[in-house]
Amino acid sequence: MRGEALSLVVIDKLPFAPPDDPVLAARLAQITSQGRNAFMEYQLPRTVINLKQGAGRLIRDETDRGVLMICDPRLIAKSYGKRIWQSLPPFKRTRDLSEAVDFFA
Repeated sequence: MRGEALSLVVIDKLPFAPPDDPVLAARLAQITSQGRNAFMEYQLPRTVINLKQGAGRLIRDETDRGVLMICDPRLIAKSYGKRIWQSLPPFKRTRDLSEAVDFFA
């Protein structure tokens, strides 16, 4: 959505595929059986793509502006969070609520 109609996208949790998906389980098993890291090679890249698509809903053209709020603490707490963080567009980043609120003022 372009313009001021959309100025905030909230992502409550990182968009990992559900672990009980039988197709996903089969793919992960195949990768693992080859001695590879299924999480880093398959699950994490797909999550990054899905997260970037969510962020893309916010900025549709060069005049758009807004706040992308990711509430999942794994972005900071887990070792793979840095890889996800670095894959996002170069938005100004903060963990300070007042800075995000000031954006809308």
